[in-house]
Amino acid sequence: MINWKVILEIAKTHLVTKKKSTITATLGVTFGIGAYITLVSFMTGLNELLDDLILNQTPHIHIYNEIKPSEKQPITLIENLDGAFNVVHSVKPKQGQRKIHNALPILNYLRNDENVRGATPQLQVQIFYLSGSIELGGNLVGVDIMEEVRLSNIRDNIVEGSPEALKNSENGILLGAGLAKKMSLSVDDRVQVSTAEGNIFPLKIVGIYQSGIAEIDNIQSFAKLKTVQRVLGEAENYVTDINIKLFQISQAEQMANRLERQFDIEAVDINEANAQFETGSNIRNLITYAVSVTLLIVAGFGIYNILNMLIYEKMKDIAILKATGFSGRDVKYIFMSQAIIIGFIGGVLGLCIGFLLSKLIDGAPFETEALPTITTYPVNYKLGYYMIGFFFALLSTIIAGYLPSRKAGRIDPVQIIRGT
Repeated sequence: MINWKVILEIAKTHLVTKKKSTITATLGVTFGIGAYITLVSFMTGLNELLDDLILNQTPHIHIYNEIKPSEKQPITLIENLDGAFNVVHSVKPKQGQRKIHNALPILNYLRNDENVRGATPQLQVQIFYLSGSIELGGNLVGVDIMEEVRLSNIRDNIVEGSPEALKNSENGILLGAGLAKKMSLSVDDRVQVSTAEGNIFPLKIVGIYQSGIAEIDNIQSFAKLKTVQRVLGEAENYVTDINIKLFQISQAEQMANRLERQFDIEAVDINEANAQFETGSNIRNLITYAVSVTLLIVAGFGIYNILNMLIYEKMKDIAILKATGFSGRDVKYIFMSQAIIIGFIGGVLGLCIGFLLSKLIDGAPFETEALPTITTYPVNYKLGYYMIGFFFALLSTIIAGYLPSRKAGRIDPVQIIRGT
């Protein structure tokens, strides 16, 4: 029967008497785990910021009418040419309406779907922004602003003004930050917009919108859906896009395919719309985890070397233990206990240091014109990373201590005593 009390007491005595080696091994674990926690917290926080920057502005499913060439050209309708091989060059897209047919019934259908978190109508129109002699091309998007606030991070991107100001204004506009800068406009100023037909409408700036993506901020602004319908002279059922947010993003592709068949419209899911971005995000995460695991492995090798040297220093003690009746298994457990104690203490200290460094980074000022709402560096305090770090601290010390402890259990005390 193993006397764990005696084994742990001997292990503690070895660790205390060799303080330098013990502290060195513990610090190896501490800084390895601390560096892992700091790196993975910062890198995943940064990755999530970049993901949110794109994905929060992208609906899970986007419904619209796509302009495409006619499937049947006039030449194919001539009966005399049945069975002939026709070659038609410069096929033009067919004349079709941009609005979604039966948009309001489709919206009601989607909002009653138990898998749909929300569905918002949009009306996108190409316009010109006029300010004095300045004329800039861009897009004006009509939205249900409070639904957009509920389903996306649009509130975080409003650097001046508020969504409520747009809701309460019949002729209000959330002007893109790039446009506001180019035309030297600010909140409460007025900007005129001109449609392709030449109709001009004055709108009051109730807020400045900045997404962090310059290509969007330089051309895009938001207004109430009814305001844009009035600008175009269209009825209340005139909607060009429907954006859908689901409770489970994994259902987006299947539901998009079903909606296409059901309503004969284009439905693009988020994975299809952001395929390249998803690949880049996966690569960034892979690099983060690869570097983090490398840090832990390096710390494990350091522990192995220190424990190996500790055994050579304790050869006489091992011989005495075996001579007094301790078995090879008991000796192995003694050194394994030392490794576990080092891993436990080093792991706890590493988590504390990693957390403190993460808090330090989290409090560091981070200022950029592209992301005005972000004031400090992003850090992820996910509990799972701390659990993984502590588990790996114990696992690496157990593995690093196993080989030296097995060697210690096989030592012949007679040879050691003869050599002294």
